Amino acid sequence: MGLGVSEWTKLSSDGDKFWKFDEPKGVGRCGIADGYYCSSTGSYTDRMYFEFGPSALAGKHVLDATFRAYETWSFNCTPYWVDLERTDNISEGTRWPGPKMLDQMGDRYVSAGRGDLCSPGQPNSWIEFNDNPDESDENLASTVRSFAAGKMSRLTLMLKAKDESEPRAWKRFDSNAELKVNYLHTPGVPTDVGVTPGTGTKTQCRPSSDPLTVTVLTPTVKARVQTKVEHYQGEEEGSLQAEFVMERSSTDTTSGSWSRVWSDYKPDSGWDPDGTLETAVTDNRADGGLYRLKARTQSHWSYGGKSGDLFSPYSSWCYLRIDSTAPKTPTITAGTPYTKCTATLCEPKGGPSVPGTFTFAPNAADSDVKAYRWRLLTTDADDTKTVNATTTNAPVKVTGVKPGLPGTQTLSVEASDLKFDREGRVRWGPPAEFAFKVALAPGPTGRWRFNDGGPGGLDVAQDTGESGTRHDAVFRNADGTGWSTLARRGAGDFSLRLNDNLTDPAQQVGYASTDGPAVNTQDSFTLSAWVYLSDATANRTVLSAPGEFGSAFTLYYSSAYKKWVFNRTAKDQDPTQGSATYIRSLADTENPPLKAWTHLTGVFDTQGDADKSNDTIQLYVNGRPQGAPTVLATAAPTYTPWTADRNLMIGRTKVAGSYGDYFMGRIDEVALWQEAHEDKQIREEHRLNTNGAPANELVAHWDATISSGTQVSESPEDPDNPASTSFPYNRGGLTLSATGATLGGDDATALNLNGTSGYASRASGPVLDETGSFTVSARARLDKTLLAAKPVGYRAMVAAQAAPGGKESSWSLWVEKVADDGFLWKFGRTALNSAGSITDTAVAPAQEPVGAREWDTWVDVTGVFDATQDFTHTDGTQRFGVSKLYVGPFAQMGEDNPGLAQPQQGSGALSVGRGSARGTTGHYLPGALAKVRIWTGAMTADQVSSQIALPAA
Repeated sequence: MGLGVSEWTKLSSDGDKFWKFDEPKGVGRCGIADGYYCSSTGSYTDRMYFEFGPSALAGKHVLDATFRAYETWSFNCTPYWVDLERTDNISEGTRWPGPKMLDQMGDRYVSAGRGDLCSPGQPNSWIEFNDNPDESDENLASTVRSFAAGKMSRLTLMLKAKDESEPRAWKRFDSNAELKVNYLHTPGVPTDVGVTPGTGTKTQCRPSSDPLTVTVLTPTVKARVQTKVEHYQGEEEGSLQAEFVMERSSTDTTSGSWSRVWSDYKPDSGWDPDGTLETAVTDNRADGGLYRLKARTQSHWSYGGKSGDLFSPYSSWCYLRIDSTAPKTPTITAGTPYTKCTATLCEPKGGPSVPGTFTFAPNAADSDVKAYRWRLLTTDADDTKTVNATTTNAPVKVTGVKPGLPGTQTLSVEASDLKFDREGRVRWGPPAEFAFKVALAPGPTGRWRFNDGGPGGLDVAQDTGESGTRHDAVFRNADGTGWSTLARRGAGDFSLRLNDNLTDPAQQVGYASTDGPAVNTQDSFTLSAWVYLSDATANRTVLSAPGEFGSAFTLYYSSAYKKWVFNRTAKDQDPTQGSATYIRSLADTENPPLKAWTHLTGVFDTQGDADKSNDTIQLYVNGRPQGAPTVLATAAPTYTPWTADRNLMIGRTKVAGSYGDYFMGRIDEVALWQEAHEDKQIREEHRLNTNGAPANELVAHWDATISSGTQVSESPEDPDNPASTSFPYNRGGLTLSATGATLGGDDATALNLNGTSGYASRASGPVLDETGSFTVSARARLDKTLLAAKPVGYRAMVAAQAAPGGKESSWSLWVEKVADDGFLWKFGRTALNSAGSITDTAVAPAQEPVGAREWDTWVDVTGVFDATQDFTHTDGTQRFGVSKLYVGPFAQMGEDNPGLAQPQQGSGALSVGRGSARGTTGHYLPGALAKVRIWTGAMTADQVSSQIALPAA
């Protein structure tokens, strides 16, 4: 592979710089020797820099690397030494003496470019630098290997004369330098790792709290081998094997010690390409034994007369218990509306939230089945439900199987004789599986994305709903309404701005409304909106459906409860006949963060019948249900499901015949459906997919590379133009501590931290609603000498948001000293109770210690919290969301449990270079920071690569 430069420059000691020059420039001392001179303007020294981005190389294992530069001139015919050095990164603002030199890459004793002026001739020539095995200080291949592995954000190489005082060593090189790399695909963690429970073909991977029951003594295991990153079309697809490892518990319980009892490689001989599903059968295992299985991918290479193997990290453990006496796989028969997929036909039926009927019956080999448990296997963890048979071995008809999403779903059913296993738990047999396809849900009756205008443009937002009649939303009261570039789908998107640009309360009456009702409020419906609340001193309405006197529903912030609320009015009450009765579904927690994007959903569910006694409302915040559904008739006996016949209101409501409770802030991505959505559909809406990937919005960006004085400044709206409009969210700068923190550097500004007292922070608190999904990333440089002096267990905080009380961090990125010579990057979350005590943590560690090439160089570390993804803890509990860590562009697989059991919101200081943990604030970072960025939304691996790790900025 050839890798071209992405940035390059030449620096001169007289102050000149030549950013991205397009003609040959000099290296060495430009002076006078032997009666000749290289410049008529005086003597100076030149150095040349070439910087490479990792995009084409990311994820590949480098076997060999060669840097080459095209020499076009030498001062005379005598060879002189040219050094190749790795340095810190460059920018257009880099000045002499240039970035810090980090490591020797190689040197060459050469002269070229004088043509027939020399004998023999010395034509222009490529000068190549490749590691000399006899010189231990030449580290090009190992450095490029670390670069490809994401251990540094950019690779910058400098050409310089070894003797910068000798004018005869001066040379010219062109701008077209490149890296030539020989590589193989790094192996990735295998996917689809699991165990076949019996004689079937499907596999499952279960946690220790719920081992898979296997009824044969020789289980079949599977794993799909992977390369670490997807190869490009036409590239070699890797030579891979799967290694399987099985261990048994010494006591056949989860509390026993584990020892290896079986392992195998597949294929038996040779190698398979990326994506091959490998299958192995174990030897005889003991009946009643508790086992666990994991797998990893092995990659084989051969180059330069040598060969070797690389291994991925292992997959997570899959737990199984062999029990030949357990009930066998039950039978599953479909009722309505769903039908079983066959090899040739998988017909969509029903829809999300449409209940299906199924009958479970015992296997013909069983005679004592007393119960069944079932779950839907989807990308999210599902609740498991249990039903008992009326009599032993009787079939059971289940009517409440509600798929949460469209597409092919798999119903998994296990039978039990209600006997107990060795750990005192009810034993369940192996699962039977029934695949069926769920039809698409009806489209929204109204959807307003607010992406169709802009400042100075239209005052109407188009309704892009799919069902019923379209109702565009018209902006009312021009002073208080408009378009905003603070929008949930990121750069180029817009939202509805309401009232927070005005100081006169009499003018704060902006809102938007449709030309008719957008949903029938008498039947089941779901409403959804993203909101950015900027003022909480009064009630603030997001959506409402007015009738003659009041509103059938209102989604709003309550200044009395200090919570988000979704309500219904018991009836359209004439205020002259008495006060209206409000029935509320309230958020679990008070004081939601201001100036932060929050996803709100309200669901009204008639349960599909005309019986108003079972009608419910439910508020969701960031995809999570808030408390139990509120039964309307129980809360208010006068309740009746009445129809609002007026315009849908965005930003105000109607109370006792008058309009008010105007919103202040931003509203975006409003949608309504004429059905009650299931949890999975609501979490899918929270993801806000755009072209198959979740949308994310950059809501904070601090950039030390453009900062000076006593604050780390916000990045301008256009990072390539520091004079452009300031960052639109206007978070303010991060103020430097009184000691230990300075802005400066070898070649460009950075936030330099002494590791004992230096940090920067903003006291005004969080920029996120952390109960939802978010991404935080920092470009950091670690000081190895200072970190090595810290004690084992020391946490050096890169960035952290304080939790309530200030003694812990709601989220933080840090590097931890885990051994005398071992350091790990980590991203974590901490949940607290009302007393400030820790109730849960979710930590995602790096899978490998900080490597030799990661010290004293810039590395991108990124933490992602995905609130839409459930996580099953090893103790069997369901957790709120999943923490993920990326080093460079690569997701890390750690051993810790990355899920929270409850939502957590930070408050107080947001800091870089220090944070709170273990009851104290401090944990100072020795090193430097260039950038800290925060997004609403959980980035995927591809987005981390494209938006953080691989761009030049």
